[in-house]
Amino acid sequence: MSFDLLKKRNLGTVCSEVFALFISAFILAASFPGFLFSHGIGVLSLIALIPLFMVIRNTTWPLVAPYGFFYGFVFYLLFNYWLKSFHPLAILIVPIIKGGEMLLLFPALKASMCLLKKKSYILEAVIWVAYAYLSQSWFAGYPYGTIAYALYGYDVLIQIAEITGIWGIIFMMVFPQSFIAAYLLSYLKGEKEGLKAIARKNIIPLSIYALLLILTLTYGIIKNAEWDNKEADKTIRIAAVQHNHDSWQGGITTYRRNFNNLKRYTLESLSEDPDMVIWSETAFVPSIEWNQLYDYEGNHENRVLTLEFLDFAKSLPVPLLTGNADGEPIYPDDGPVLEDGSQNRKDYNAVVLFDDNQIVQKYRKQHLVPFTEHFPYEKQLPWLYNLLLANDYNWWEKGDESVVFSACGVNFSTPICFEDVFGYLNAEFVDAGADLIINMTNDNWSKSEIAARQHANIAAFRSIETRKAMMRGTNSGLTCLITPAGDITEEMSMFTMGYHIYTVPVYESEADTFYVEHIDLFAKIAVWASAGTLVSAFIYRVLVKVKVIKKK
Repeated sequence: MSFDLLKKRNLGTVCSEVFALFISAFILAASFPGFLFSHGIGVLSLIALIPLFMVIRNTTWPLVAPYGFFYGFVFYLLFNYWLKSFHPLAILIVPIIKGGEMLLLFPALKASMCLLKKKSYILEAVIWVAYAYLSQSWFAGYPYGTIAYALYGYDVLIQIAEITGIWGIIFMMVFPQSFIAAYLLSYLKGEKEGLKAIARKNIIPLSIYALLLILTLTYGIIKNAEWDNKEADKTIRIAAVQHNHDSWQGGITTYRRNFNNLKRYTLESLSEDPDMVIWSETAFVPSIEWNQLYDYEGNHENRVLTLEFLDFAKSLPVPLLTGNADGEPIYPDDGPVLEDGSQNRKDYNAVVLFDDNQIVQKYRKQHLVPFTEHFPYEKQLPWLYNLLLANDYNWWEKGDESVVFSACGVNFSTPICFEDVFGYLNAEFVDAGADLIINMTNDNWSKSEIAARQHANIAAFRSIETRKAMMRGTNSGLTCLITPAGDITEEMSMFTMGYHIYTVPVYESEADTFYVEHIDLFAKIAVWASAGTLVSAFIYRVLVKVKVIKKK
């Protein structure tokens, strides 16, 4: 990269900066499971941002926001390449949204560099934490690609998640990269300052970081050893049935075929004496409660199949946990069909626990997938709302309760699909009394083992944050058990039908982690610290400038 053209920008300089951003995005994408490396090379994430910080520091203000959009778009295009299997719109929508987020991030980082000069590397790391938190906190929040998740395989480095969540991990990853970028850029510009001089000027922040790194590694070693030797308070044997249904196929014929496959493997699993059987997200599609209540023209076959399901569930000697499209009347006093011919029905993506010959509990998904399950801006953006409808997107209603199920003497909660990528949600389940997390997922739609692996790797951090085991029951991938130390174990083969018996540890006597008791505290501190420092530094610069002018 050429760094000698700082005052006037030309095509060569811009091209070199764009190329550096592309390399940064490429390296970061390669650190995750992807099309190059099926498990990713996580250590690359520890250097991937260096070119990014160098470009932001080197470039001019008019270019910094467009560079942010470019970087976000390219990274998510590479990282989420499998979204094309979901829908042609998805592979454009996600990179555009993430590019828009970084369009705001890059100017904030540039402002930090301009206001704090070479000392800005501390604030840059804090700003990155704030960005990571805010980017998953709004309607289109999407935690995939968050840099901390690249380290899923480095157990020692990520155990601090039970204290800080992923936010402390992000800070520890970004801080050295922003520091190296600042001084490497100075070196390339001809400011050949010695390492001793650099260390002397930054002795306090570098010493604090070194201490934090030592504490992080020590804590990780101790916690790994502790959980390797910790005995569970009890165990539960769970039969996870994986029926490998093509998510793009619907209709009563498909629903019946799926039910027959689920029934077949469930009956086979009973020979191994499980305590409970779990099916995946929307494994049984016809609404169980709705079809118990209503029988009307156009819905009779769904009702017949539902009654068959009920007979089967009642015959089981153990509880059955299944995903289901839970329907209820919009207007309770009216029948199933309104006068205009439309259905008097609203649907929830739900999990239903069937035990003792009846539905005993159910959970309705609270954090819906943006654009595909939920879009709240019909009035503000009618053109986009209608475009999504035209592309066969349908909306679910949002649940509003962190349900804790009870079966086989175990209290557990069931985040649905990508709800296991949100730390706050799983912490709320544990805070409500869950001693086990059972994630119900359908990743078949992606047709990609990489997509399923990226999802499972993110979920592993939820187990560390809460120190609860997670059982993942999926349609096709990745069905597995995650330990409280974040280790992914007993993976079923993806995109195959079958079942597996898991002996799942349950930890009831463990005190709630700091993260569960103070959800996202460090992220919220980062948001306020970023905003406060930027505003304070700006005011200080203005006052200094005014003072200088007055002296003249």
